[in-house]
Amino acid sequence: MLRWAVTFLIIALIAALFGFGGIAGASAGVAQILFFIFVALFVISLVARVVSGRS
Repeated sequence: MLRWAVTFLIIALIAALFGFGGIAGASAGVAQILFFIFVALFVISLVARVVSGRS
């Protein structure tokens, strides 16, 4: 999922470079949403690992 967030971020940067503001904004928004979903899933997996006691 982090790879998708980085991909959309790169698309947003390239679109902004060429002046496509709408596409850049949409891609940046998608990248931001995917990044926060990734962070939430990462935190949930860390908590689950601590609670279950696996090493």
